[in-house]
Amino acid sequence: MSRIVHARSILFASPALVFAIARAPAIEWQTQTSGVTVRLRGVSAVSSLVAWAGGANGTVLRTTDGGRSWQLRPVPGAEKLDFRDVDAMSDRVAFALSIGPGESSRIYKTSDGGGHWDLQFANTDPKVFLDAMTFSDEARGLAFSDSVDGRFVILTTATGGRAWDRVPADRLPAALPGEGAFAASGTNVAMYGRDHVWIGTTASRVLRSSDGGRTWRVAATPVATGDATGIFSIAFRDARHGVAVGGNYRLEAQAVDNAAFTSDGGATWTPVKDHGLSGFRSVVAFLPGAERSLIAIGPSGADVSADDGHTWTPLEGAGFDTVSVARRGGAGWAAGQLGRISRVTWR
Repeated sequence: MSRIVHARSILFASPALVFAIARAPAIEWQTQTSGVTVRLRGVSAVSSLVAWAGGANGTVLRTTDGGRSWQLRPVPGAEKLDFRDVDAMSDRVAFALSIGPGESSRIYKTSDGGGHWDLQFANTDPKVFLDAMTFSDEARGLAFSDSVDGRFVILTTATGGRAWDRVPADRLPAALPGEGAFAASGTNVAMYGRDHVWIGTTASRVLRSSDGGRTWRVAATPVATGDATGIFSIAFRDARHGVAVGGNYRLEAQAVDNAAFTSDGGATWTPVKDHGLSGFRSVVAFLPGAERSLIAIGPSGADVSADDGHTWTPLEGAGFDTVSVARRGGAGWAAGQLGRISRVTWR
């Protein structure tokens, strides 16, 4: 079943807002059958035909036909793990990250479409808790953990995951007490090209690097922080323009200071005050081919923006935990509770 959803009209809107709404893309959701009932929080769209998804109970799925069918690609020995992030490069190559304390935090890779999986990073530090990862290509990637003893934990690879190196503490700013990231959608880490990386934290700060993760700076944002509250997702369309979203995951219908945008690469952030998000949002993504448009999704619903996240308009329909859009092809997938998954297209 599919349907097209347009941004709702707003009476008495300002001319600038009317222009933004007029350019907002029409979003189409196509409900699909994943074949599982676990919560899916990781998804990676490769093209309009190929995508991967991950979730609880060691679940990894793949489609190669646009989602008409999804197949389990089991990871041996991972039945108790929760794969909150999946990053795929093709129908054959994909990485899967599981979260949790100590040995539960792992990174696997397949090079044959999920027929075999190699355990590439097996954490042994009981204080490390991996949250998410991101890749610029099959060779170069980065993973992030909650802070340990007042220091951020950032791992980088330039070997396709064969080796993961921890960024030295003297190249990182100090972490605030208990600062980490929300492992809700695999999107609290973003990468543009090989050099630009951003990480949104539970303290609503953004770590940024412009040299591939070798050195880092940190900036505060106006996104609210506190118990169960902070930045959950971050996205950039180029090296300068980005958006951070979040809120309080225990209050899904509430939207209080839960979005901000930057036009200087993350050095400074501006809050979205008027015409903001319509609820807690766990993921945000730019829509390739739709100029400055984005979609933000949470368990209670979704919103669309046509102006780099400065203003938002709610979309009708059910919510999801995560979304990923392909760089080409005008398609993506959203996934969430009880194995729910939908193909997303826009025009």
